[in-house]
Amino acid sequence: QVQLVESGGGLVQAGGSLRLSCAASGRTFSSYVMGWFRQAPGKEREFVATISWSGGRTIYADSVKGRFTISRDNAKNTVYLQMNSLKPEDTADYYCTAARLRLGVRAEDYDYWGQGTQVTVSS
Repeated sequence: QVQLVESGGGLVQAGGSLRLSCAASGRTFSSYVMGWFRQAPGKEREFVATISWSGGRTIYADSVKGRFTISRDNAKNTVYLQMNSLKPEDTADYYCTAARLRLGVRAEDYDYWGQGTQVTVSS
């Protein structure tokens, strides 16, 4: 069982940056693939980024590639999402998620979810 708590969301102007953090409970953090998804009002939840167990492999959605960076610190049980050059269309609730088995881009690939943190980008 893993509990995930996101932080770092807020209001930012277009072109600005935010860094989201996700702290995980438990002593087996390094055995989980970690990911970020987001859900905008009235839209379905969508994949943002994922990182492998050791951090050696990452996958990004095309919409954030080159602007967002996912990273993890296994010693601190924390995964990060650095978001640069933010756009109004990045406005959404951002969810941290953990998977036991695979580095996936579908919500159903993930086993545990945080409560989300809100990101609002003003134009």
